[in-house]
Amino acid sequence: MSETVTLNVKGMSCEGCANAVKKIVARTAPQAETQIDLASGLVRIHGAANAAALAEAISKGGYPATPAS
Repeated sequence: MSETVTLNVKGMSCEGCANAVKKIVARTAPQAETQIDLASGLVRIHGAANAAALAEAISKGGYPATPAS
């Protein structure tokens, strides 16, 4: 079963930021697919199950992240 995690991520302002977040997600959930919407600050991770672990990893990488409601 594949889950989708959606996170609000602050501080992403360019493609470089988006790529940094994608790399963090890839280290945390290697099999997951990541979609980033810079305009809204949303990161959708398909195939991941642990929103809290992903949010913590992204936050530690310098982009404050919280699960979206």
